[in-house]
Amino acid sequence: MPRIATSSISKHRNFPKIMPQKKAIITGITGQDGSYLSELLLEKGYKIYGIQRRASLPNTYRVDHLYDNVEDPNFNMMYGDLSDSSNLVRVINAVKPDEIYNLAAQSHVQISFDKPEYTVNVNALGPLRILETIRNLQLPIRYYQASSSEMFGKVLEIPQNESTPFNPRSPYGLSKVFAFYITKIFRDAYNIFASNGILFNHESPRRGFNFVTRKITLGLARVKLGLIDKISLGNLESQRDWGHSKDYVEAIWKILQHHEPDDFVVGTGDTHSVREFVEEAAKNLGIEIEWQGTGLDEKGVDKKTGKVLVDVDPIFFRPTEVAFLQSDSKKARAALNWEPRIDFKELARIMVEADLQYAEEEARSHRPIVTQKRYNINGSKRKPL
Repeated sequence: MPRIATSSISKHRNFPKIMPQKKAIITGITGQDGSYLSELLLEKGYKIYGIQRRASLPNTYRVDHLYDNVEDPNFNMMYGDLSDSSNLVRVINAVKPDEIYNLAAQSHVQISFDKPEYTVNVNALGPLRILETIRNLQLPIRYYQASSSEMFGKVLEIPQNESTPFNPRSPYGLSKVFAFYITKIFRDAYNIFASNGILFNHESPRRGFNFVTRKITLGLARVKLGLIDKISLGNLESQRDWGHSKDYVEAIWKILQHHEPDDFVVGTGDTHSVREFVEEAAKNLGIEIEWQGTGLDEKGVDKKTGKVLVDVDPIFFRPTEVAFLQSDSKKARAALNWEPRIDFKELARIMVEADLQYAEEEARSHRPIVTQKRYNINGSKRKPL
């Protein structure tokens, strides 16, 4: 079971004993953002009801430390699925929450090309099912929809703000565009307090293992300890506006506390390439990366030893790439009094330190490291765009 990096809340902490002022449903609660948002809302006295999909193996390690009073818990979990309307009706009607934070999604862009129908069913129709339930039950619920910078896709202007046209380049991005607009439509048509948060890339030690930032920090930590020889990545030139999830869930909460429903871009405004993230992560491990070669033959080499630590594998390229994303979050900063606290260098340092501890535990326990190889159904090598 993965070791979870927790914040100031621990399983030994006593949560507020007074009756919580608000009840919140969080979908996607077992994910990175769901766990950080849960911690924040518990600190604020909420009673939380998390919806999790049933899995054959436990997947709650990010939130297990949040269980408190068994007799009258502030943190509750229940089974549910965004593809099941009847389940959503029962859950929402039973809890009658003040707020719903819809964070659940098939959130991996690359996988959305492999599973486009499932991605759209969950990411696009899931929000519609929740909004229809709120409308039919006529409950005064405030609804948050997790939108994504991937909606901007092949960007039509730099930087991107709330007025930038969408131009998605993946089934994931397109599914999020539908969810964004159906949220706006239900807000205008049915007077539902429904808001979108267009979050740019946000990471942490709780990020999934198959996301590029985590592949880099955990992979290089394993390389440092001699557990593996190198890591393989896709497009090194992709540039993203990376922040820390813990900062962004504060913005999510503030969006629903705003005096009126609205849509907000949330990001740092500071853009870096995958290549730069590799270099920064390596620095925190005492390694200086030197790049040799070009294109698919490019290698990241340890300048001191000459050993190849990073190579490029075309299987990790997307069929259509998003080259550059940069947020303009002035509206959120002014209206919500929000701003990110953790910058790019600090983010890389935090993730590397956590993953170095994780890799050290792997080394001590002789835990086998399984590197899954994605099978290319097309049977052909992808080339960078």
